[in-house]
Amino acid sequence: MSAESESRVVFIRGAHIELAQLLKFAGLADTGGEAKQVIAAGQVLVNDSTETQRGKKIAPGDRVTYNGQKLIVRGS
Repeated sequence: MSAESESRVVFIRGAHIELAQLLKFAGLADTGGEAKQVIAAGQVLVNDSTETQRGKKIAPGDRVTYNGQKLIVRGS
């Protein structure tokens, strides 16, 4: 299997979305507060690097991993 087939593709509108918003939008966090907590705790990877900035701008082509789930961000 390719890495993309093991990942879920998430389509966003516009040039970017904030990391916390993406986690909530994709259903990986139930609330914005939960998303902020897991990001601050260093539990989220962006492009294979730990990210602790909840406002990090995520753009098409970025890969986000949290709790064993991988997202690939695409533009709509």
